[in-house]
Amino acid sequence: PGAVDGILDGLDWLGIDWDEGPRVGGDYAPYFQSERLSGYREAAENLIQRGAAYRCYCTRERLAKVREQQQKQKLSIGYDGHCRDLTASQRADQEAEAGHSVVRFVMPAAGMTTMDDLIRGDVEWQNDLLDDFVLLKSDGFPTYHLANVVDDHLMDITHVLRAEEWLPSTPRHLQIYKALELTPPLFGHMPMILGPDRAKLSKRHGATSVLEYRDDGCLSEALRNFMVLLGWSIDDKTEIMSTDFLMENFSLERVSKPAAIFDKEKLVWMNGMYIRQDSVERLAERLLPFLNRDLSSTLLPVDQTYLLRIVPLIQERLKLLTDAADMVSYFFQTELDYDPANLVQRGTDRAATLASLHRTTAELDAMDSLEAAASEARFRLVGEELGLSPRQYFGTLRVASTGRNATPPLFDTMEVLGMERVAHRIRDAIAKLEGSEEN
Repeated sequence: PGAVDGILDGLDWLGIDWDEGPRVGGDYAPYFQSERLSGYREAAENLIQRGAAYRCYCTRERLAKVREQQQKQKLSIGYDGHCRDLTASQRADQEAEAGHSVVRFVMPAAGMTTMDDLIRGDVEWQNDLLDDFVLLKSDGFPTYHLANVVDDHLMDITHVLRAEEWLPSTPRHLQIYKALELTPPLFGHMPMILGPDRAKLSKRHGATSVLEYRDDGCLSEALRNFMVLLGWSIDDKTEIMSTDFLMENFSLERVSKPAAIFDKEKLVWMNGMYIRQDSVERLAERLLPFLNRDLSSTLLPVDQTYLLRIVPLIQERLKLLTDAADMVSYFFQTELDYDPANLVQRGTDRAATLASLHRTTAELDAMDSLEAAASEARFRLVGEELGLSPRQYFGTLRVASTGRNATPPLFDTMEVLGMERVAHRIRDAIAKLEGSEEN
């Protein structure tokens, strides 16, 4: 339950729409196999009448014993054709005794099945290495092999592009088309996506759902750009590409055969590139749901006008939207929580730090605004008068104003924080340091 919606919601979020199908409708509905069972059963019966399929009555126990014997004798694993040549009388007995059956396809015992794959070129298989596979299960539901052939024919599908792991199934599908006297579509088998350890991509490599990447702070356009480069490229240097550019330049000829490596670090890098290209207004809009989710409830609701002033300060450093709450929380806090010892910079002491903080309060009382350029020039002179280097004095101001040792440019940050908030925090820093001195 919910799996189909997850797929469709993921495509919708990525901006990948479809001309026909679920939620859209069209001439070839319905789009769920459970609503198309009559077509599969009709095709299976057609194959039986043509002698290209038969009913199999073998029990699971018998099939398990066959596999066990094949393994012992080091034979290829597969159905042994036990029910393939039953007489009409034997079939009647089996029907009466078993009461249920599956439908198996009659694979040719000799010859080759060949195909010109759109990506891999000429491919061929020996028919005698393929067993009589199941088309229709005992519950009346089709296997993928039958369903995809019937659906693709009835829906006038011209191209089937799917993962490389389906390549071994293709001769089965081609043989079904041949038995039904249908023209198959063109097939192209895309490279697999592997984890950094070159194993098949799985949960241990990170998120496995498109919507998980959304919830982890990826932008849809960044993930779309990243994914199209898994097994395809326009050249050896172009990486950031708009959707319009991709639509104009994508071609199957540039799809590679080797497996692609899913490099999450590259995705995060690319996401940061897209964040930096975003407008401040759009980025603030995207950040708001994450701030509402991740910030302490005591800091909510977020003042959106204030947020628009904060965003330019973090935009260059932001890689994932989920990073934002930690990066901006001090802008919204009433009281900062930090170790007063952090106020004292290397090469100074408590007395010098306290003196610099007291001098800062006096300067702030005399200032009309905290415009960044003017503030920086003024406090550079103050630092020189106090005999402190910019690193020492500004380091103290940074911790006092934000509670952090690293932030966006200090005076831009102080300007956004505002005079009232900064003045309060400097006085609070004095109290913290004097209190810690007493302890």
